[in-house]
Amino acid sequence: MGYKIFAVNPGSTSTKIALFDGEEKLFGANVSHDADKLKEFASISQQLPYREETISRLLAEHHVDLSGVDAFVGRGGGLLGVEGGTYAVNDVLLDHAVHIANGVPHPATLGPQLAQKYADAYGKKAYVVNPPDTDELQDVARVTGIKGVYRNVHLHALNLKETAIRHAQNIGKRYEDCSFIVCHIGGGVSVSAHDHGRMIDGNDIVGGEGPMAPTRCGSIPVVEILNYMRNTGAVGNAVKALAVKTGGFVSLLGTSDAREITARVAAGDREAALVWDAFIYQIEKYIGAMAVVLKGKVDGILLGGGIVHDQGLVQRITEDCSFIAPVTSYPGEFEMEAMAAGVIRVLEGKEALKTYTGVPTWTGFSFS
Repeated sequence: MGYKIFAVNPGSTSTKIALFDGEEKLFGANVSHDADKLKEFASISQQLPYREETISRLLAEHHVDLSGVDAFVGRGGGLLGVEGGTYAVNDVLLDHAVHIANGVPHPATLGPQLAQKYADAYGKKAYVVNPPDTDELQDVARVTGIKGVYRNVHLHALNLKETAIRHAQNIGKRYEDCSFIVCHIGGGVSVSAHDHGRMIDGNDIVGGEGPMAPTRCGSIPVVEILNYMRNTGAVGNAVKALAVKTGGFVSLLGTSDAREITARVAAGDREAALVWDAFIYQIEKYIGAMAVVLKGKVDGILLGGGIVHDQGLVQRITEDCSFIAPVTSYPGEFEMEAMAAGVIRVLEGKEALKTYTGVPTWTGFSFS
């Protein structure tokens, strides 16, 4: 028997929960919340009592007892840039989650808050693992061609890191001794370079950088964006939405469903075929870029995320990129398992617990 961990991962209208005993999932559910009820709250943090009540009611219905849980872990939204790892929820971390210190309003900011609520109720500790704002960029990756403008990093850090950790174990090595290119291919697409335990480069999925994705436009020349704004009259939030909500497949083909697109390709839809080819092409182009970041010393190219269930996509990337390193697919996502595993590594003494100070990893260059 291992440590018992209860994990919570809030989404827009639901909260994923899971109870683990070591690696074994004892219980899991996606708790639905009434969308109209959620609209009544002026801020995300004000949803906390309602979400907790809904979760606790479902746990009671399924006779899930949390009294034997050793620790609680939540998705770590709202935080400033940190190194990867597992962090104890402290007053500073909780305050930053509540007040969305990183300026990105997302239900994940409720993760630390819910974890701490349950931890308080059962006299245990709460944690977050590899939060969305995990920032381990090397300095040269931060520089742009505009003075005072620097690259940020927003990636599927939790899944990316866990995929790399698990693959290293599968090949009999430690994550800290390997170099990987790790991709998350789902509603958003992250392509990242991992060098001996640090994620030293990757695309900014919140900023509209990187390959196109089902709902994201990906990297586009600035002049073309300005032309688009002039020609369509789009401004502000409408343009920003192209980076995270209305771009990519949605803009080009009117759907965010990759399965629908591949079905259209199979049926002979030439436009869908071109978009699908471009989607894979752009992912491969970023994989090539990350290979250069790692100076060609790559132990593996790892593919995760929901769209990796498509064997045609995996085959194409394997054929085109295996000259760099072996390609291995891990379809789907395991955020719940990743959160539990991070806490267990700390409790077992395999990984040092980190302290959230509220000071971001990077605060600028000394000459700035």
